[in-house]
Amino acid sequence: MPFRIFCRVLGLVLCSAALTVYFASHSIGTVVVTTLACSLLLQLAYFASVLFLIWRSGCVSRAGQRAEHFGTCKEVGSQPPDHYEVTNDSAVLLQRDQMLAISLLLP
Repeated sequence: MPFRIFCRVLGLVLCSAALTVYFASHSIGTVVVTTLACSLLLQLAYFASVLFLIWRSGCVSRAGQRAEHFGTCKEVGSQPPDHYEVTNDSAVLLQRDQMLAISLLLP
């Protein structure tokens, strides 16, 4: 979100909160205190969301490192399947599924 839009939305939220409090209480002091409290609450929510995003990106990177670690086959001694073997097995399975579908259609 661009900074200009963020400032507009923040100002709109704070002004609407201030107007609502003023029409409810008719007190400028209450409006100032409530607007400052609303501003503090918005800052806390922003800080918490940034911390959450940092935590989530750390979890994703750790999961990627684990997948990369367990994805290596050199330690175990096994080899990844050859591309030809995979495509050949897929073709055999597809042909078998087609024959099964045709046999289900026959009376």
